[in-house]
Amino acid sequence: MVKKASKAVTAQTTPNIVGVAAGNKNFTTLVTAVKAAGLVETLSGDGPFTVFAPTNDAFASLPKGTVESLLAPASKKALTGILTYHVVAGKFEAAAVIEAIKSNDGAFKVTTVQGGTLVLSVKDGKVILTDEEGGTATVVIADVQASNGVIHALDGVVMPKS
Repeated sequence: MVKKASKAVTAQTTPNIVGVAAGNKNFTTLVTAVKAAGLVETLSGDGPFTVFAPTNDAFASLPKGTVESLLAPASKKALTGILTYHVVAGKFEAAAVIEAIKSNDGAFKVTTVQGGTLVLSVKDGKVILTDEEGGTATVVIADVQASNGVIHALDGVVMPKS
C-alpha cells in the first residue's frame, strides 16, 4: 500500500478594505473612525468600492480637536457623512481614473456613497480630489488592492458640503 503525500494548500486571500486598512500603520486613525461610525460591516461587504483613504497625517492636519470631536458618539452622523464622502461605488484603479479625467477635458466628477460630488483632476502627474467646499487632497499612494475594491491613499481629508 502506497500512501500519497498530501500537500497542505493554503489559499492566500486578499483582505477586504477594512482588513487592508487595519493592517497598515498609516491608516490607524481611519480605522478608528470607521469603527466609531459603525461602517466596518458596510466596508467589509461585497462592494466593489473605491476608497479615497486619508492617512494619519491627513487627519492630523485638520484643525486641532477636529478628529477627537468627530470620534465622539454625538458626532456619529457627521463622521459617517465625512467617511462615506471618501467612498465611491465601483472599483476604479488609477489608470481608469486618469483615463476618465483625460476623456472629460481634465476634470471628472464622481458621486460618492454619501451622495455628494468630488471632482478628480491631474496636476503635476498626480490625481487631485476637489471637494464641494473647494478643498483639495492629493492621491499619494494608488491602487492598494483589497478583495472588495481598491484604496487610494490621500494626503488630506475632503469634506462634503456643510
